[in-house]
Amino acid sequence: MTTAFDPIVLGAGNLANRLVMAPMTRSRANGPGAEPTELMATYYAQRAGAGLIVTEGIQPSVVGQGYPDTPGLHSAGQVRAWRTVTDAVHREGGTIFAQLMHTGRIGHPSLLPDGLEPVAPSAVTAKGQVFTHEGAKEFVTPKELTEAEIRQTIADFAAAARNAIEAGFDGVELHGANGYLIHQFLAPNTNHRTDAWGGDTEGRIRFAVEVTEAVAGAIGADRVGLRISPGNQYNDIAEEHPDEVYLALLERLAGLDLAYLHLMEGPNRDLTPRLRKAWAGTFVLNPFTYPDVTGPDALTLIEDGSADLIAFGSLFLANPDLPRRLAAGGPFNAADKATFYGGDHRGYTDYPALPA
Repeated sequence: MTTAFDPIVLGAGNLANRLVMAPMTRSRANGPGAEPTELMATYYAQRAGAGLIVTEGIQPSVVGQGYPDTPGLHSAGQVRAWRTVTDAVHREGGTIFAQLMHTGRIGHPSLLPDGLEPVAPSAVTAKGQVFTHEGAKEFVTPKELTEAEIRQTIADFAAAARNAIEAGFDGVELHGANGYLIHQFLAPNTNHRTDAWGGDTEGRIRFAVEVTEAVAGAIGADRVGLRISPGNQYNDIAEEHPDEVYLALLERLAGLDLAYLHLMEGPNRDLTPRLRKAWAGTFVLNPFTYPDVTGPDALTLIEDGSADLIAFGSLFLANPDLPRRLAAGGPFNAADKATFYGGDHRGYTDYPALPA
């Protein structure tokens, strides 16, 4: 029987186990130029026992930023700073992928340089508020991307992927979930386009397909993963019948031989085995456990073949040595939600590990 503690080949590399540190925004890239800090290097290196670390969302371009103090991968300074992080993780024997996240309409002009505004497939305002340095603000109506701007955005993803490899990352994960730009193209309530980038299923999956193809062409498909969250309502997404779109997306991507597909499961759990069956490659599952966090019970999903790897979020945040704790059956530190976003080392690098 395969267990979560068995090694696995992932794309171009080998993982020591099947436990994934899920991508989690922490908003601590508070140095100049949206660059990662030494504290971030410590944070990721502490968790290098994961078979795979997927970083917090990293904007592939300036306009892709939607939250305060999130890091980028679009400047030379950012590449140099990320090298500090990847070197630290590799010294501890870890594998780390950069998650490329363009937030699209989720953001605010106050987070961007003068003259820039959030963009999206269509000029549809998200309901709700976004946190900024000046407090919570209502979402604004985004600028609808032109054909030329769509092409440039795809090129930005490919350039950021090349920067990630230069910075020492083992690969990249494309964030096609949680209501951000790729997801906005997939969802009918955020994509009202009638051109080739919207309308029918083929049009709505086109951006996700072409971004993935461009990134795979830039760095090799075996270094590329894709995260999706069908039916996830986060960030004012509405997908009442996601089956057709996501099964068509997986069919179009099947020939690329990507490193993995990462499913952030929603309450429609009946779709999960259908996606698992449709995807011939490595399948990473972040199981739906709301309102609880993903815990030790999820390990059985490896054993019964539901997934090849399991992604843990806040449990990894609070337990830097999570694989060791899972193998021992605990105990587990509780996560401090008050320190999830922004701040210093508290609630970030000061969670204790088990005694040696």
